[in-house]
Amino acid sequence: MHLRVLLANATSTLAIGIGFVAAPACAQSTGSADFENTIIVTGNRTGEVAGIRIPDSPKAKVQIGQEIISAQRAGQSVNEIINLVPGVSFTNNDPWGSSGGSFTIRGFNSDRISQTFDGIPLNDSGNYAIYTNQQVDAELIESVNVNLGSTDVDSPTPAAVGGTVNINTIIPDENFGLITSLTYGDIVAEGSGGEDRSFKRFFAKVETGNLNAIGTRAWFSGSYAHNGATFANYGKVEKKQFNGKVYQPIGEDGNFISLAGHYNENRNNFGGSPLSAQAITLDKDERFYEVSDGIPCTTSTGSIPNSCGSQFERRYNPSNTGNVRLNSLFYLTDKLTLSVDGAYQYVKANGGGTSIGVEGLSDDGLTGVFFETLAPVSSRAASYYFFGDVDLNGDGVTGSGDAVRVLTPSQTITNRWIAITNLAYEIDDNHSVRLSYSFDRARHRQTGSAGFLQRNGEPVDVFPINDPIFDENGDRLDKRDRLSYATLHQISGEYRGQFLNEQLTVLLGVRAPFFKRELNQYCVTTSASGNVSCPSATLVGDYLDANPRFGGPGSRTAKYDKVLPNVGAVFKLTPQLSLAGSYAKNISAPSTDALYGTFYYAENDPLGRRVAETSDSFDLSLRYTTPMIQAVVTGWYSKYKNRIVTAVDIDGNSTDTNLGPVKKYGIDASVAMRPIRELSLYAFASYIEGEIQNDVFNGSSCASNLGSYCYVDANGDAFLRTSGNREREAPQWLVGGRAELNLGDFSAGTQAKYTGDRYLNDINSVRFKGYTVVDLNLSYKLESLGLNKSELQLNVTNLFDKFYVGSFSGALATAASSAFVNFGAPRAVSGTFVMGF
Repeated sequence: MHLRVLLANATSTLAIGIGFVAAPACAQSTGSADFENTIIVTGNRTGEVAGIRIPDSPKAKVQIGQEIISAQRAGQSVNEIINLVPGVSFTNNDPWGSSGGSFTIRGFNSDRISQTFDGIPLNDSGNYAIYTNQQVDAELIESVNVNLGSTDVDSPTPAAVGGTVNINTIIPDENFGLITSLTYGDIVAEGSGGEDRSFKRFFAKVETGNLNAIGTRAWFSGSYAHNGATFANYGKVEKKQFNGKVYQPIGEDGNFISLAGHYNENRNNFGGSPLSAQAITLDKDERFYEVSDGIPCTTSTGSIPNSCGSQFERRYNPSNTGNVRLNSLFYLTDKLTLSVDGAYQYVKANGGGTSIGVEGLSDDGLTGVFFETLAPVSSRAASYYFFGDVDLNGDGVTGSGDAVRVLTPSQTITNRWIAITNLAYEIDDNHSVRLSYSFDRARHRQTGSAGFLQRNGEPVDVFPINDPIFDENGDRLDKRDRLSYATLHQISGEYRGQFLNEQLTVLLGVRAPFFKRELNQYCVTTSASGNVSCPSATLVGDYLDANPRFGGPGSRTAKYDKVLPNVGAVFKLTPQLSLAGSYAKNISAPSTDALYGTFYYAENDPLGRRVAETSDSFDLSLRYTTPMIQAVVTGWYSKYKNRIVTAVDIDGNSTDTNLGPVKKYGIDASVAMRPIRELSLYAFASYIEGEIQNDVFNGSSCASNLGSYCYVDANGDAFLRTSGNREREAPQWLVGGRAELNLGDFSAGTQAKYTGDRYLNDINSVRFKGYTVVDLNLSYKLESLGLNKSELQLNVTNLFDKFYVGSFSGALATAASSAFVNFGAPRAVSGTFVMGF
C-alpha cells in the first residue's frame, strides 16, 4: 500500500507544461481520502484544468482549486467561490462575503447539505444550518470538494440528503515565509453615494518552516474585515478571524498528525430590503434606503416605548465560533491503515430583535414572557417580558406598569465533540475493505433573555445572556428556554474492488447511523407549531393551573436510525473516457425546532410524532479526462419520502412542512479546457426539476387570499394545490462559465453565472425573475520589481450592476406582500495588495 499511497499523494505533471499540479483526493475525512486515493492512482490521473478537477470516482464530485480560489475577491465566502460548480447556487447578501447568503445544491437548501472543514462537520447541530459568513479565510484553502447529492460512508451527518462540501486547508510549508494582504473596496452602483459602504480587510500568515530534524512545521494567520451596510444608511459588518495548524510527518511513508485551530468573531447588523413589492418590480431606484426611524434616534424614558432600536437594520447577528481539529494517518503495516480525526467545536451566537419589557405582571398575575395584547404599548399581539416589581426605566418607581424596549434575541450556545476513525485493509492490489466509526455529540442550549438598550437604540451588550435582566423573584426571563443533546453513533463499511485488468472499479458500502435527540423543554408549549409561553421558573405550576390545555415543561427523547446502502462503480471505456454510476440511500432526521413542537401533545399521542425524511438518489456520469480537457455529463434522480422543507423568518424562527413524496431530477454538465498554455476556459450548465407529488393538507378551511390555490374536499379538509409544482427557492436553470488569460506577470479573468427563476412558495404563486451576474478579475505579479510572492489584484463583482433578488424567506403559501428578501449584491470594486517574503 505504501507505494500506491505515495503515488496518490504525489503531484502530477501536465503534458502541456503548465507545471506541477497537486491532485488530492476528493473526499471528506482522512480515512475517506486515503481509501479513495488507492482508487484514483490506478486510473487516468490528471490534475486541475482551469482550476477544476473531476475525480474519476463512482460518485458525482467536483473539486475547485487554487487557480479559481485565488482569483476571487480577498475575504470572499467559500460558498460564493463554489458557485461555479454545476448544481450549486449561492446568492451573497453583500459583495464582500461577511453577511451570509442563500445556498443550495440541486435545489436543496443548506440544511440538507453537509459542509465540512478538514473533514469535520460545520452544520448547526440543532437546525443543520450553514453560516456562510463564518467560513475560513480563502487564503488558507487548498481546495474545495463538492459531492453532488451524496455523502461518503463515514460522514457523520444525520441530515445530508443534498450533498456535501468539504473545505481542505493547506499543509504547512517546509520553509519559513510571511504573506500579508491588504484590501480596500467600495460599492460603485447607481444610487449608492452619500454613505460609507467601503470594505477594508487585512490578512497575514506566517509559515514557521521545519522547526526540527523530524519536520515539525506550522502556520498561523489572522485577519480583520470591516464594511458598511450594503443598502441601508445604518449598520456595519465586522469580522475577526484567527487560524493555525501544526503538522508532524511521521517517517517517510505518509504517516502524519495534524492539529489545527480556528476562531471567528462576527459583529453584524442585519441588512436587507423593507420593500416586498420592490422585489417583484425590481425598481432599482429604491434599493438604497434609509431606516424608518431616522438617524440618530433616542429611546423613550416614559411609560410607553417608541420604536428606536426596533428596526431590522439595528438588530445584530453576533457570533463567536471556534474549533480545534485533529487529523492523523498511520500505516500500521503494508496492508493495514488507521486514520483518526477528531474535533471540539464551540458556538455562541444569537439573532433577533427587541420586545417590550413591562414593570408589572401578566394577565395571569405572573412574571415571565407571554404572548398578549397590551394596549397602549402596542396595537397588536406580541411577546412581552413581565418583570413585576422592577424599575426598568430608571424613574425610581417599581411595578408601575411602565414599559421599555429591551433587546431580546434568540441565544444559542453549543459545545460539540466529534470523532471519525477508519481502519482499512488491502487484501491485495485490487481489493480493499475499510470499517468506520463516527461519533458526534452536541450540547445545544437555547435561551432568549432580555438586555438593556442604550439611549441611541444600540445594545448595551449584543449578548444579553452576559448580563440579563432579572424579575422580582431573581429569575432570568427567557422567551425560549430549552436544552438538547444531539448524539450520533454511526458504523459503516466499504469494499473496493478492481476487475478486468483495473478497467472496472466497484465500491460497495453501507452506513448505519443511530441518531438521538434528548430534549428538555423548560417553557410551556401553547400550540402545535411550537409556540411557547415562559413564566418565571418559580411560577410555572401556577400558569399551567390557569391554562391546563397547554403542554407543560418536560423531557423527551427522539431516536432515528436506518441502514443506508452507498454503492457505485466506474468503468473505463478508454484511458480517457469513463462511465460512472452510484446509488445512495439517505436520511434527514427532524431538527430541534420541529421536535419541540411535539411537547404540545401527550408523549404517546401519534400527532406528536415527527418522521424522518428519506431519499433514494441515483447518479450516472460520462466523463472525458485528459491533461488538456476535463468534461462530464451527469444525469441524476432522487425520490423522497416525507420531504421536509423549512422556512425561517427574519427573527430566526423556523417552521417545518412535510410535503410528502417529492421527485427531483436533472442534468449537470461541465467542460474545462486549456487549449494553449496562456488560456483556460470553463463552462457549466445544470437543469434542475422537482415535482411535489401531492397537495398539502391545510386544516379545515381556506383563507380568502389563497383563492384558487386552496380547495376543500368532500370531507371538509382543506388542501393547498402543490401537486406537480416546483419546490420553493430552487432555480430550474444554472448556466455559467469562466475564462482566464495569463500573459507573463499579467492575468485577466472573467466569469458569468445565470440563475433561473425561483418561486417564493410551494403553491408557485409568486416568482422571482432569473438573473445573470458577471465578475472580472485582473492581477499583476511584482516579481520583475524584485518583490517575489507579491502582486496587485483588482476585482469587480456584478460588473453590469444587475439588480436581482438574492436570498428570501419563503414558506408553503407566503404572499408577496409578506415576503422578506435580501437583494443581490450590487456592483463593487476592490483592490488587493499581496506581499510575500
